[in-house]
Amino acid sequence: MLHKKAEKIQSCSLTLRFLCLCFPCKGEDKVMQPSGDVPAAEGDSVTLNCTFETSNSSPTLFWYKQSVNSYPEYMLKRVLTTADNAADFPTSRFGAELKDKSVPLKIQKLELSDSAVYYCALQPTVTGNSSTVDENLWSKDNTILLYIH
Repeated sequence: MLHKKAEKIQSCSLTLRFLCLCFPCKGEDKVMQPSGDVPAAEGDSVTLNCTFETSNSSPTLFWYKQSVNSYPEYMLKRVLTTADNAADFPTSRFGAELKDKSVPLKIQKLELSDSAVYYCALQPTVTGNSSTVDENLWSKDNTILLYIH
């Protein structure tokens, strides 16, 4: 029963990722995110990398957070010198600087609730290759607090 439930959740998640990848985009616009786990301890800072290719001279980049059994949630947007963070993602903890062809997300003072899958997207919505970055949060005594994949 539990296995069937997990299959349904995974199926929904894959469908959502597929829909994100199907929005139209100009020419060869592309977003690249490394795949793999990012181990970190509560209270630490992490940087999640995102690079992109676009012919647009003023690209708009977004970061989204997807917690377990949830939809992707808008975190922040960057356009050249303009920065916008959603209310739930204050600049004191969540930041990204659009520089050259990169917009890395920096999360400071990690909390257990930060464990999630993070997506970088280019407007119009082009996400990475559906590989995801998982974040493991570790307690100070090096025991895993939460692991998502």
